[in-house]
Amino acid sequence: MTNTISELLESAVERAVPVVRGVADDRLADPTPCTEYDVRDLIDHLLQVVINFQALAARKDADFASVRHYTDGDWRGRFADETAALVAAWAVPGAEEGTAGTLGLPARTVGQMVLGDLTVHAWDLARATGQEFTPDPVVVGELGPSLAEMAPMARKGGVFGEPFPLAEEERASEFDRVLALTGRDPHWQP
Repeated sequence: MTNTISELLESAVERAVPVVRGVADDRLADPTPCTEYDVRDLIDHLLQVVINFQALAARKDADFASVRHYTDGDWRGRFADETAALVAAWAVPGAEEGTAGTLGLPARTVGQMVLGDLTVHAWDLARATGQEFTPDPVVVGELGPSLAEMAPMARKGGVFGEPFPLAEEERASEFDRVLALTGRDPHWQP
């Protein structure tokens, strides 16, 4: 049985929210595995993604061009609220049908995109701030094939880096392979 995007997102949110809540203010300028972002910028980016993908689920326009700063005020609480709204948006009947928003892509593919961002960026934040992060194996099982299919387009758009070479591919975990697919070193340390 295929899990719905909202079920997968709910599981990803359960693991991402504690990571964001665990980011100390004095870590906001620290580097992350996502080299173009420090911790603050990555949280801003992730909140922007979460908010925009709510709109895409509702077949509305999304604004990825504006640079917003979400790490003012209670950004930890806002992240929890916005990710709950994301799950709710993708749980609306029909959210996974047809195309989503202005991307012109199948809605389930768009849902898999935000699932990937939420999961991989939660790992980025955990790694950057010395926290533990273990994704749901069911989510990882969904992400492996979907991100592999999206990878050429994502690389062309500058969203993914070149695949990171894994020394022992056959022994790498499924999540390590997902991280490497996005251009990340699964063993990255600050």
